[in-house]
Amino acid sequence: MNKIYPSAAEALKGIVRDGQLLAVGGFGLCGIPEALIAALRDSGVKNLSVISNNAGVDGFGLGLLLETRQIKKMISSYVGENKEFERQYLAGELELEFTPQGTLAEKLRAGGAGIPAFFTKTGVGTVVAEGKELREFDGQTYVMERALVPDVALVKAYMADTSGNLVFRRTARNFNPAAAMAGKITVCEVERIVEKGEIDPDHIHLPGIYVHRLVLNAHPEKRIEKRTITERAGV
Repeated sequence: MNKIYPSAAEALKGIVRDGQLLAVGGFGLCGIPEALIAALRDSGVKNLSVISNNAGVDGFGLGLLLETRQIKKMISSYVGENKEFERQYLAGELELEFTPQGTLAEKLRAGGAGIPAFFTKTGVGTVVAEGKELREFDGQTYVMERALVPDVALVKAYMADTSGNLVFRRTARNFNPAAAMAGKITVCEVERIVEKGEIDPDHIHLPGIYVHRLVLNAHPEKRIEKRTITERAGV
């Protein structure tokens, strides 16, 4: 089975549609599937619910989809750095399901592992627990969180072989593996594609069984979310 597609647009063809639940990997602007997000914007699909740690920045990453009003709901743990996100949310134009970061990661991991729900102490006694089942274990109260199983997951890795086995680089190995495992269909954007068998099995971070489609983006922009410069005397 050939998993390699000639472009991001081709990789999304036939699998994205209005009203879907999507997961998008990345943390801030680190490890985001830039080309796939742009192709999703260009596809014109709308009324999307998107699971992602955050929503990019204005004009980049998921910020592109906010500008075109293709997202109706975000399931996130952090929503700073995006003025359009703030504007839409405060105006009541965008739904937001706030989820603690560790809980969000576990909801995706559980979805990929076939676990429908789990209990956690995080959020007990706060708005996070409103409307959710509470249960006591050993004298402590826990809230039940449902797993997340997105229709499509868009992720970014550094390298893949033709079977879809993935290698991530450093902090880009953030929400990407969990999102990839959880997706019913997973599309991965990579900087390198090598032949099957060229990656040492011990170096594979995610098995190809979780990856359905691959697209090469050899030169991603890799923006820095906040550039900090230290001023030095005499420089």
